[in-house]
Amino acid sequence: MTPVTAPGGAIVPYWRLSAFYLFFFAALGALLPYWGVYLRDLGYSPGEIGSLMAIIAATKIVAPNIWGWVADRRGERLPIVRLGSGLAFVLFLGVFFAQGFWWLAATMALFSFFWNAALPQFEANTFNWLGAERERYSRIRLWGSVGFIATAASIGPLLDRFGETTLPWFVAAVFFGLWIASLAAPPAPGGRTAHGDHGSIGEVLRRPHVWSLLLVCFLMQASHGPYYAFFSIHLQDYGYSGFSIGGLWALGVIAEIGVFLAMHRLLPRHGTLTLLLASLGLTALRWLLVAGFVDRPSVLIAAQTLHAASFGLYHAVAISLVDRFFTGPHQGRGQAFYSSLSFGAGQAVGTFVAGLMWTVAGGTITFAGAAAVAAAAFVVAGFGLRGVPDRESARKT
Repeated sequence: MTPVTAPGGAIVPYWRLSAFYLFFFAALGALLPYWGVYLRDLGYSPGEIGSLMAIIAATKIVAPNIWGWVADRRGERLPIVRLGSGLAFVLFLGVFFAQGFWWLAATMALFSFFWNAALPQFEANTFNWLGAERERYSRIRLWGSVGFIATAASIGPLLDRFGETTLPWFVAAVFFGLWIASLAAPPAPGGRTAHGDHGSIGEVLRRPHVWSLLLVCFLMQASHGPYYAFFSIHLQDYGYSGFSIGGLWALGVIAEIGVFLAMHRLLPRHGTLTLLLASLGLTALRWLLVAGFVDRPSVLIAAQTLHAASFGLYHAVAISLVDRFFTGPHQGRGQAFYSSLSFGAGQAVGTFVAGLMWTVAGGTITFAGAAAVAAAAFVVAGFGLRGVPDRESARKT
C-alpha cells in the first residue's frame, strides 16, 4: 500500500489507526449477533431484549454529542478516546456480578456511554491525519470489518460448544484490546484546514442538505433495528446452527470489505449522491429478501452480500459527506451528530419498535417494515440532497 502523507509531511500511521477500528468493531461483532441470543438464554422476552439492545444504541444519542462538544472546545480528541475505551472495559465487567433486568440495563447504559464516546472522535482524528486524501479512509476503516468478521465467525461455534453464558468473557477480552489500541493510536499533527466560512453550528444544521442527510442516516439505521436485535434469533428459530449464523454475519462483512477496498475509485467515478441512492435502494431489497426467504439459504446468502451496500457503501459515502459539511471547529460535533442520530437514535428507535412488532406480528412483517423505512430514506435523499455537488472533489458546502 502506498504511504499517505498527512498535512505537515508526516506519514499516516496506518497500522496504529487500523488497530483501533479492528478492536472497536470486533466488540460490535461479538455484541450484535449474539447479545440478543445471550439475553434470551437468560430468560428475557423479545420485548425485554429489544429494550435492552436499544440501550446500547440510545447512549449513542447522548454520549457522542457530549464528548464531541468537549473535544471541539479542548481541541484534543485522543484523550477522550482513551478515557472512553478504558472505562468501557472496566464498566462492562459489571455483567459478571448480576443478571437482573435493571442491573443489566444500568451496566449496558454505563459501558456503552463511554464506548460510544470513542468512535466519533477517533473518526475525526483519522480524517485529520488523511487531510485531502479522505477517500483513503476506507482502506483504514476496513480493518474494523476484519475485526467484526473475526468475532462474528468465531464466537458462534464457541457458543455452540461452551454455551451462551461464556459470551461476556469474549466481549471483555475484546474491550481490553480496544483500550490498549487506543493508547497506541497517535494524535493527528494539527487540525485539518477547511474551505470557506464555517458559520455557527446552528447555521450548519439549518442548511437543507445537512438536515436531509442526517434524516436519511436516521432512517437508514432505523431500518437495521430488526437485523441487529433479532436476525440471529430469527435464524435460530428456523433451525440454523451457531456456525451458520456466524458464517452469515461474517459473509455480510466480507462483502463490506470489498466495497471499502474499492471506495477510493468508486467515489471519484460515480459521485456521492448516486452511490448513496444505490445503497438505500439495495438495503430495501435486502430486508425484503430476509422477510420472504429466510427459509432458503441460497437467497439468504444473496441478501447478506447486500451488506456491501447497506453498510459499506452507505457508511463510506455518509461519513465523507459529514466530513465535507462539518468543517473546522464543528468537525468533532459533526461526527457526533452523525453517530448519535444514525447509530444512536436510528438504531434505538428501530430496535425498540422491532421488539414490539416481533411480539405482535412476527419476523416477516417486521423485516418488511424495515424495507419500507429504507425506501423512505431513498425518497428523502433523492429530494433533499439534490443540488449538492456530486463529486468527492467538490469540497464546499
